[in-house]
Amino acid sequence: MASTLHRLTLLLAAIPGTFNAPQTFAEDPVAASPATSLRFTDAEQSMKFVPGGGAACWADVNADGWTDLCAGGTVWLNRGGQQFEKLADGFGEVVADDFDNDGFTDLFSWSQLKLYRNNAGKSFAVWPLPELPRTVSLAACWSDHDGDHRPDLFIAGYEDWDAGITWPSFFLQQQPDHQFVLTQTDQRYRARGATACDFDQDGDSDIYVSNYRLQPNVLWRREPQQFVDVAAELGALATSPGFDGGHSIGAAWGDFDNDGHFDLFAGNFAHVDDRGDQPKSRFLRCLGAKLGWKFEDRGPCGVFYQESWASPAVADADGDGQLDLFFTSVYETASFNVRNQPTLFLQAGEWQWLDQSSPVGLSGLPPTYQAAWADFDQDGDPDLVSAGRLWINQLPQGQAWLSVELRGTPPLAAVNATGAQVLLRIADRTFCRQVEAGTGQGNQNEATLLFGLGQLQGPATLEVLWPGGRRSVHNVSHLNQRLRITPPALTAPR
Repeated sequence: MASTLHRLTLLLAAIPGTFNAPQTFAEDPVAASPATSLRFTDAEQSMKFVPGGGAACWADVNADGWTDLCAGGTVWLNRGGQQFEKLADGFGEVVADDFDNDGFTDLFSWSQLKLYRNNAGKSFAVWPLPELPRTVSLAACWSDHDGDHRPDLFIAGYEDWDAGITWPSFFLQQQPDHQFVLTQTDQRYRARGATACDFDQDGDSDIYVSNYRLQPNVLWRREPQQFVDVAAELGALATSPGFDGGHSIGAAWGDFDNDGHFDLFAGNFAHVDDRGDQPKSRFLRCLGAKLGWKFEDRGPCGVFYQESWASPAVADADGDGQLDLFFTSVYETASFNVRNQPTLFLQAGEWQWLDQSSPVGLSGLPPTYQAAWADFDQDGDPDLVSAGRLWINQLPQGQAWLSVELRGTPPLAAVNATGAQVLLRIADRTFCRQVEAGTGQGNQNEATLLFGLGQLQGPATLEVLWPGGRRSVHNVSHLNQRLRITPPALTAPR
């Protein structure tokens, strides 16, 4: 699919209890498959490129307009969607954002607890952080905690199992001089994943934390001066009767039902044996403002049981306008000699997903925590990095799409616009995506937002909710193009 990049000069317009799903799951589901011509091929075949394992983070580190890949501690530069070139290594596992708003995306290594400042896309240097609590982390996420358009950090603390230690999670808030201060700590639970979203669309970032060891998950809602855990109050624990929580490893935000609200998929590792029928992975539907932003537990919705489910990543893989789910597993052979494997679930209807790994060429992948999406070749469909490989989406031409890159203009908005949301309205349909910097367990999808639109035709309207609560509206005359939105001004918050 051909793509052209348009820089827009835009006139802005003002914008005047949960239930527990029954625990019934199919061991080897057989269901009608949605018709799909979707196929993935290994980049080793066409590009001689093997990124390797470890968590994956997509980010444009040299500001050339092509998203690059950080995987297993190595930064790979994307050369026009045709090949990857090694820039540097030794960073550990990272999530990325432009913390100093200089136009070059920086790296935070959650495995090393180090911040690396980007030197004009050519190299990285360690940036000082305050004295941090002693911790061991498996994930972190960037977001703007206080609405000052300077990216802040949440670091998830895990455990030392043998020593019986729960390591603390904590918040780092950036100051005007680009130094960070420790603002909150939490040592209640053993966290494995962290992902941010302004789920209540009030202009400030909230954070969902996936906790292990049958401990309750946390939904940190930003209040005026601090974050408050509202997971139990809003029905976002992702558990089942008889358990405080599950063995959650990672979660992913997405508007799964295209109603303009961000829902959650919570990925739970789960034993089913003499330890009980432990909480399974599940979708949590956001009910919106009228119902107090509570979540409805929809259950697995076709995500069948595997013991070792781990890190999820969400994208519209087949371009039909519905979000799909790639879900990793971390045992090759689980309890009772049952084979586990990472799986691609395509959305097949209202709150229903079907395993399509084999038809699309993704069956038989080995155990991995790695899963992140990006349209690295800018052809209008999302590609996947997982299990140490780059899987190129070979979706045929014929379906509509729209790619949206948000570039903020400080002090009105951070350069990378992390936390911004885009609502696309076309015909009588609404689609919603967000710029995020952290998903699943320690991974990160591309910041540029890709809308698969099936057979729809333009024109369309984009509404952007920028961090801080300001909004802008943009008219789009036609589809199948890449838009870069850099607003000169913003409307007042609603």
